Amino acid sequence: MEARTYVSWELIHDFMVDVWKAYGVPEEDARICTDVLLESDRRGIESHGCNRFKPIYLDRIKNGTLLPVTKIEILKETPTTVVMDANHGLGMVASHKMMEMLIQKASVYGMAGGTICNSTHYGIAGYWTGMAEKAGMIGISGTNARPSVAPTFGVEPMMGTNPLTFTMPTDEAFPFNFDCATSIVQNGKIEYYARSSQPTPAGLVVTKDGDTMTDSEQILKEMRAGRCALLPLGGLGEENGGYKGYGFTAAVEILSAALSGGPYMKALNGKDENGNNQMYRLGHFFFVINPEFFMGLDTFRETAGGICRDLRSSRKAPGAERIYTAGEKEYLAWQERKDKGVPLGESLQKEFLALRDECGLSYRFPFEDIVGA
Repeated sequence: MEARTYVSWELIHDFMVDVWKAYGVPEEDARICTDVLLESDRRGIESHGCNRFKPIYLDRIKNGTLLPVTKIEILKETPTTVVMDANHGLGMVASHKMMEMLIQKASVYGMAGGTICNSTHYGIAGYWTGMAEKAGMIGISGTNARPSVAPTFGVEPMMGTNPLTFTMPTDEAFPFNFDCATSIVQNGKIEYYARSSQPTPAGLVVTKDGDTMTDSEQILKEMRAGRCALLPLGGLGEENGGYKGYGFTAAVEILSAALSGGPYMKALNGKDENGNNQMYRLGHFFFVINPEFFMGLDTFRETAGGICRDLRSSRKAPGAERIYTAGEKEYLAWQERKDKGVPLGESLQKEFLALRDECGLSYRFPFEDIVGA
């Protein structure tokens, strides 16, 4: 396990904004994208935070599969719906605009839904559903992604890790926030394992021969070549419910592509038939529900909070210390990290130093003496 150093949130925020700008991203957009990535780290979801800054966003700007300036186009709009084209810009910027529009519509009409086509990775889905929750509403979102998940009884990567996410207001200090992939594990987690020199637990990845893999670095290489795949929730076959995860993954794939009129599955791998880089053209969907148009926000909060409290106070399994509800661990992670800062491992420290030098920035990090800079 690599050594980690905590760096202040303000320092990392300002640094990331300046790097985005150096890569051609407008400042307002850079601030949105930085907040989305840091929100992941605030919640303890390191697979989608700073760890992905360079490989998923900056490197793609460099190779031309992600445009730094996001030119949002509204293709269709009604009082309660929006269809948006991100034109291969930053999915996080387009999604922020989408949620602002849907929250406004739901405040007037009670419900609203939208979809985005020709987009790119939009960060943690829970950020967008969280925008709805902060407005006193329910948020639902999902996205397709480059193919990495095999269908039940299959070994070929066909669908993305395709999160299906819900955030709902409660009367507690934190909302009910269910944000996870419909596969057992997501690509970002394996990237995190590889960065941390950790093996991937057995049973999460299947090879073309039906075997399992645990070497995280090798998994990433084999997955890019299409020679292994992640498994849907429930794992191999049907005995442990793998078909349920498969069904959820497929449902997200359909909603992401069919509502937006975009491509799907193998067409999202970022490569053309000759192996050359091409645009990802991802699709996202979003729904916002306003409880005030039902039995009221206060009633919703109280009922949702009561359900969560009853679940946490139920009888525990032998040896278990506590029962959690969705969003609680993320809230606890923030309580533990808000004064300590962002935890950066050695590989990420070196990456940030290289970015600083590449962009000609003058930041000084507390870990520099440790990494020998």
